[in-house]
Amino acid sequence: MKLMIGENLKRLRRERDLTQEELANVLGVSCQSVSRWENDSCYPDVELLPSIAAFFGVTTDKLMGVGEAEEERFVEQSEKMFEEALSCGKVYECIRIAREGVREYPNNYRLLNNLMYALFIAGDEDGNIPEWRENMEKFDDEITRLGERIIKYCPEQALRLEAAELLAFNHLEMGRKREARAVYEMLPGIGSCREMSNMWRCFEGAEQLDFLRGSIRKGWQVMSYGMYTLVRTRLLPDEELLRIYEKMFAMDDLVWDGNRKYSCGWDDDYCHMAAVYARMGRADEAFAALENAARCARAFDERPEETTYESVLCGRRTERRTDLQTSDDRPFREIMRDKWMKEPDFDAIRGDARFYAIEKTLSE
Repeated sequence: MKLMIGENLKRLRRERDLTQEELANVLGVSCQSVSRWENDSCYPDVELLPSIAAFFGVTTDKLMGVGEAEEERFVEQSEKMFEEALSCGKVYECIRIAREGVREYPNNYRLLNNLMYALFIAGDEDGNIPEWRENMEKFDDEITRLGERIIKYCPEQALRLEAAELLAFNHLEMGRKREARAVYEMLPGIGSCREMSNMWRCFEGAEQLDFLRGSIRKGWQVMSYGMYTLVRTRLLPDEELLRIYEKMFAMDDLVWDGNRKYSCGWDDDYCHMAAVYARMGRADEAFAALENAARCARAFDERPEETTYESVLCGRRTERRTDLQTSDDRPFREIMRDKWMKEPDFDAIRGDARFYAIEKTLSE
């Protein structure tokens, strides 16, 4: 069995914000000894292990990496329960699961990252949590501490980047634009990510094909989100916003060969597109878009546990019901009826019988 003393010692020392020299002074050894331990050149004397473990507040088994498989099983089970609760919009259940996990393994960054995310979405304005504003204030400091800890000490780059993005978003939500910008500027630009590089040349055959298709999927996601934020900010005239909506749907068909049937977001996009038509006085087109939104909402609510689709550009992709991340436990038809269709933009057509008919359809 490979012992993990070096890796664990380095992580624990960094979490305490100690230098190798400072730790050496505490333990009464040379700085070179600490360096050799962390590089796995040698192990500490067995008599010294209890003192090192006690100093960091861990067991000797934890220090040596014994029990790693048990921890991994616990984390995987915790993540499964977390995803299931999150897909149903059970935010407080997510917080409970994450806190229990962190109590069991306080230095596991996957569990810490889950807790940070759950606390953040508890303050999501777009969910159906009445006390979301109070949650923003209540959890702000804890979100910040968790984010800074993960960014500084987590050895996994993917988790560090995820935490950095969430921390920056939280700063923005709390009105701290300067702090948010400082965090965002730490993130790598899109031009430096591996999908945009020549890394595909390192592979052969099927592996190369999978990498290239994965790059296209990532590019599609970035493009889709860019268009989504552009229409939501309303920085362009309504006519141009409609053109962007049309391009969003056309791009999805182009990338996936028209094979996606249960996309989360189509109902929202069609509904907002209908709102643009409504405020422009184009009632017939508004109702056509609303009917599309209602159809998409029903299809998504009734989607199977797992859906697989493919295209020549992106290959095969499988989506599970638990992939949905939401702070709203209502079906999408109910959200559309009770939230999106309440927007003032629809006031111009709200008295039309067709509007009532769509609301009735969403209630069935």
